[in-house]
Amino acid sequence: MPSERTEVQVRPGAEGDLVTLTEIYNHYVRETPITFDTVAFTPEERRPWLLSHPEDGPYRLMVATSADSQEILGYATSSPYRAKPAYATSVETTVYVAPQAGRRGVGTLLYKALFEALAGEDVHRAYAGIAQPNEASTRLHERFGFRYVGTYREVGRKFGRYWDVAWYERPL
Repeated sequence: MPSERTEVQVRPGAEGDLVTLTEIYNHYVRETPITFDTVAFTPEERRPWLLSHPEDGPYRLMVATSADSQEILGYATSSPYRAKPAYATSVETTVYVAPQAGRRGVGTLLYKALFEALAGEDVHRAYAGIAQPNEASTRLHERFGFRYVGTYREVGRKFGRYWDVAWYERPL
């Protein structure tokens, strides 16, 4: 009897992924408060973001694909936490899963690969901001050792209301 779970592979992101990664992100821009961007992007507008995540170094882009069809199921990134030099050993991490790929363990596989890739880098802490409420993201981050450190109350306005962001940190 075949498994209902699709085999998933995780690899570094590539420029050829840009259109699909933009589509996934734009879903969250248009439909959810998970990102505080409010206007969808074109792939060309997202190109600098993609290029800021090389295959090595502390700022990574990991992409999950279906092993059989190579359909992109989601992505995870580590990005600069803040621009000032003293923050260089801190990263902000995030995961976005394609709407049709939720609840299949894709986020877990992406974070596992991302943190394995970061293990050899000069990074000390990872931070994640989670727009509230988002139980699935909270559970994922806690599963990877993130601990709650505080909440910014009503820090973002989207869809005509204010949203809180809970902040989590993890030693690397």
